[in-house]
Formats: sequence, structure tokens, C-alpha cells
Amino acid sequence: MVIRLPIYYPPGNRCAGTYSNVCQPVSPYPSCRMPWACCCQRPCAPTGITGPTGPIGPTGPTGPTGPTGPTGSTGPTGAAGSPLSQTVVYDPNDAPNYVAGTPVVYNGSLYAVMRSNPTGTPGSSPDYLLLVSSGATGPTGPAGATGATGPTGPTGSTGPTGSMGDTGPTGPTGAGDPGPTGPTGPTGPTGIMGDTGPAGPTGAGDTGPTGPTGATGATGATGPTGATGETGPTGPTGAEGPQGPAGAQGPEGAKGDTGDAGPTGATGATGATGPTGPTGPTGPTGTGGP
Repeated sequence: MVIRLPIYYPPGNRCAGTYSNVCQPVSPYPSCRMPWACCCQRPCAPTGITGPTGPIGPTGPTGPTGPTGPTGSTGPTGAAGSPLSQTVVYDPNDAPNYVAGTPVVYNGSLYAVMRSNPTGTPGSSPDYLLLVSSGATGPTGPAGATGATGPTGPTGSTGPTGSMGDTGPTGPTGAGDPGPTGPTGPTGPTGIMGDTGPAGPTGAGDTGPTGPTGATGATGATGPTGATGETGPTGPTGAEGPQGPAGAQGPEGAKGDTGDAGPTGATGATGATGPTGPTGPTGPTGTGGP
């Protein structure tokens, strides 16, 4: 092997002068610090045919994790949002009083009020921002297990007695044998004596002897008072009595209103012509003419 002074060839360079580009680090030259060869081993030779690409080597082990970078500065605190506990269900009557940031539920979706005193309705007005859209209705879940029977509640107070219902129809006569005759009831009070019947016809036989006078019977009860008879006709008017004395003159009555003017009477006949009056004295003579 021919040892030469260090000549630095970056990887991939071809031979320079009489030195090969296949170089290896050489320990006697500690000044070599490059990642490639520090010196050449042999004189240059013609470049041979490039051989086939060798298989890819195994992946090297993962390098150690680098140190954690410094923590960045804290950003500015964002504006306080409206807590979901203040979520309200949209009410068109209260909507004009909503304040900005209020969460509003409308048709199953969640909106945020973008400005106070909004107008319109969520979903169509820019004053509301959609936060969460309502999803499609899920399938009906299976029926839950029947819960345990709860304890019996206290007995309620007795309600008021209902009104008596209508009398039901008479049931059919029973088919059993008639029962025994009941005991005779007490004798009822004596009825009112009926009217006397008409006299029977006179018998055709001879009149028998008069029997003895029977004992006087007990006085019967006084019969009821008969109905009042009809009023009899009015009797004739009695003779007119003598005229009574004149009564004292009554006070003068108030003056009555003036009556309406009566109609104009007819024109009377023309009276007779009166006698001719005496002749008047002669007047003075007039003056002569010119």
C-alpha cells in the first residue's frame, strides 16, 4: 500500500491525478475530520462497470428524543361564553329581549344569539348562529324491563253518594213454587158510610103487625159540612130614599186653561138705509176771473 498525504475528496468525486476515489480514514493522520476518506490507497484505475444495487440495509435504530422546546407565551384570554345552563327554548314573544351570547334551542338544534334584541327566527335570521344541528331521530330502543310494583297508596276518602238511578225494568217472574200464605194483616179502619141505597119496591103481602119499638141507637158521628151552595140571584132594587141635605160648598177650583178660539160667526144681513141728513150751508162765492 502506498500511503499518501491527506487529499480530501467529497463523496462522489472521480479520481484526481494518480489517486483513487476509494478512500479510507488513516489513523496516522489525526487531522482528518471529514466524513469521507482522508487519503487514497492506490493509483487511479479505469472506472469499472457499475455493479447491481445492493439490497436496502435494515432501518437504523430510532434516535433519542430531542429536548422539549421552551413553552410558548400564554395567549390572551378569550371572551367569556354564555354557560349552557342558561339555554332557553326559543319563544317568539321573548325573542326580542334575548341578549347576545344566549344559547337558544329551536326545532331540536342549538343556536347562539349573535346580537342583543335579535329579529327573525333561528335558521333563517343572521342574528342566530347554528352551533349544533339536530340529528335524525334514532330507532326506537328496546322496551325496558317492567319495574317493581310500587307500594299500595293510602285509601282515598269516601266520595259523595251518587244520585239514585232510574228504576230498572221489572224482572221476569220466578219459576219456583209460590211461598206459603203470609199471616193476616191487622183490620183496617172502618170506612166512611156509603150513600143510602134506593128504597126497594113495596111488597105485595099484607102489612104485618107493628113490631116493638127498638132501642134508641147511639147518636151517629156528625157528618162532614156540606159544600157551600151557589149564590142566589140579586133581589129587586129598593125604592129611592129621600134627598139628603145639601152639602157645604166645596173650595173654588183652580182656573182652567183658556179654551181655543171658537169659529168666526156668519156675516149678518145688511141693515136698512138710514134717513137723508140735512143740507149743509152754502159756501162763500168765489172771486171773479181775470
